Amino acid sequence: MSQSPVNLGSGLPETVLPPAPAEAARRLEAALAEPPDRRRDAVSAVAATFPRYLAAWAHLGELARDDVEAYACFRVGYHRGLDALRQAGWRGSGYVRWGHESNHGFLRSLDGLRQAAGAIGEADEEDRCRQFLRQLDPEWRPSAG
Repeated sequence: MSQSPVNLGSGLPETVLPPAPAEAARRLEAALAEPPDRRRDAVSAVAATFPRYLAAWAHLGELARDDVEAYACFRVGYHRGLDALRQAGWRGSGYVRWGHESNHGFLRSLDGLRQAAGAIGEADEEDRCRQFLRQLDPEWRPSAG
């Protein structure tokens, strides 16, 4: 049985992802502090060590060498995020709001995927991501993070 709270009120339920392991967050912070010429590799090492750490994938997408690499990194973060959301009790609808820090990695991955899809000319994917972001958090602003 899930330990997630049940929403008995009206409206859509809200899902909050659990916080990342402290060691993963500490290592990502250190990787992001690396000089620019070593930063991408350092963040990549964090993603390899903690492949479920969504913020690492979002940062790796932001540090990508080109649009295709960014698309791939953001897509991994997005799909890993969907898995995490399901494990947290999300059933395919309801809110996943930016106001909860633990949701940032997923939402940044989805927004990054939106941007990368647009950059490679995949307008339909860009539109789906934009619509999904608004469904998850109606107050979402592109590149909120």
